Amino acid sequence: MCTRFRDHPLAFDAALALGVLVAMIAASFTDPHGSPTGPTFGDRTPTLLGVVMMAVAAAALVLRRRRPFAVLAFTGVLSLVELLGETRPAPLAISVVVALYTVASRTDRPTTWRVGLATMTALTAAAMAFGPTPWYAQENLGVFAWTGMAAAAGDAVRSRRAFVDAIRERAERAERTREEEARRRVAEERLRIARDLHDVVAHHIALVNVQAGVAAHVMDKRPDQAKEALAHVREASRSALDELRATVGLLRQSGDPEAPTEPAPGLAVIDGLLDSFRKAGLPVSLARTDGDRPLPAAVDLAAYRIVQEALTNVRKHAGPDARAEVSVVLVGRTVEITVLDDGAPPAEPAPDPSGGHGLLGMRERVTALGGALTAAPRYGGGFRVQAILPLAPGTSRGAGTGEDG
Repeated sequence: MCTRFRDHPLAFDAALALGVLVAMIAASFTDPHGSPTGPTFGDRTPTLLGVVMMAVAAAALVLRRRRPFAVLAFTGVLSLVELLGETRPAPLAISVVVALYTVASRTDRPTTWRVGLATMTALTAAAMAFGPTPWYAQENLGVFAWTGMAAAAGDAVRSRRAFVDAIRERAERAERTREEEARRRVAEERLRIARDLHDVVAHHIALVNVQAGVAAHVMDKRPDQAKEALAHVREASRSALDELRATVGLLRQSGDPEAPTEPAPGLAVIDGLLDSFRKAGLPVSLARTDGDRPLPAAVDLAAYRIVQEALTNVRKHAGPDARAEVSVVLVGRTVEITVLDDGAPPAEPAPDPSGGHGLLGMRERVTALGGALTAAPRYGGGFRVQAILPLAPGTSRGAGTGEDG
């Protein structure tokens, strides 16, 4: 029933107006001083004009939501006219109470108290000055009390409605914030997985390509060397599959077979990474001054991937006679990863149809950790990639420019 009236406010107001009319008619038959023991019913009757005024005042309440101030003014004038008469068989103040409550519940507090005080003062003063009872009669104080309670009740309802609306708005805002945070985390996780996939595939496929070319070149004249190259191809492909399985395992749903439990790559296994490049024909030297100090997981993985991608770019672009140097140095609260080579890119490098993302991926990794990346040709030939990673990742300090590999 309440939901039905809430969906049809005009019907509710019509029912309220009918109830107010019944209450006013019933009160008009009541004489509060009919006997020494208390009020009596039926000792007095309203006049025809009083009944008409009660009906008109009740009918005006149907429009109380659309024109609250106009309805209050109209019912207030009718009540003043009734109070100025010699008798008061038509208690029109009941309609004023409902209209004042409506105004208070639909406006601000200062307006409520200004309008409420004016209404209470006007009706009470008229009742005291022109009513048939003494100025100190209970009926006169009752007019003051009922109009004051109507203003207070309406203000309380308005405050509660505003409080509920504020709570609902905060809840909706919090829900939107959670959804945005969830979408941001999903996007970051997708980007991280994409970086890992790119690094794994680019590194191992480059090694497979080199070793397969060596095997094809020496297959007829030096089969033993061809077998060795094919063994390297098998080892690189197995390593690529293992890393791909570990990376894609992050996408498993709960209840799927258990994902691989091997630790993520880091500087602890960098020797194996360099050996894979040496087997592919790229001489690589390593210099470390970090004392094999454990690094934060995110920094350790980023350092490994940066070395992996930088050496993959050397193998792809620096030429067959290039040499590479890798250094890992702890400087204060940062770790510096540097990869140098002495090769030279072709005079007119062909565009990469895949739109390579090597340096872009490195730059994104470093920026996400709050570090800095520089990647540029070296004076006198070769290329230099240097990443400075804070051990406590924080605000990004930027990344240098360089051509993607």
